[in-house]
Amino acid sequence: EVAYEERACEGGKFAAVEVTGKPFDEASKEAVLKLLKYVGGSNDKGSCVVSREREVWSKQTPSRAVLHAPKAPSVSTEYAKSQFQASPPCPSDDSIKIEERQEMTIYSTQFGGYAKEGDYVNYAAKLKSALGTEAVYRKDFYFCNGYDPPMKPYWRRNEVWFVKE
Repeated sequence: EVAYEERACEGGKFAAVEVTGKPFDEASKEAVLKLLKYVGGSNDKGSCVVSREREVWSKQTPSRAVLHAPKAPSVSTEYAKSQFQASPPCPSDDSIKIEERQEMTIYSTQFGGYAKEGDYVNYAAKLKSALGTEAVYRKDFYFCNGYDPPMKPYWRRNEVWFVKE
């Protein structure tokens, strides 16, 4: 059994990058590195938009057949900072897109450590079990979230989210 919470996530503009045709862990690293360059100033304004106000999200399809295949589905990673919501800098990297996302309500469970694909799959299964049959949520994808920079060795925060319908 796993503890979970229901909470609202604000909408807004997000920098998003999608990496396809690679295993989840490899694709996640590549996507995060691209976003780090963008938020570090690789954009049309040369603006550093680094902030840990928001988590980094990775959207994953929960199909066991897909997750355990040699080539995982695309990993889409997003990032945003509130002060740039009105006019976010344009990315220098064409693979990064600025997307508008609507507010959503999510079911979330939290865990620690350096999260890998297997950890997210495991906690997604635990969250699904904890939600049972009463909760109504999107079952065609879930979000894998990390809140900490790679160099933080302890007390790391990761979450799995299901979007409430």
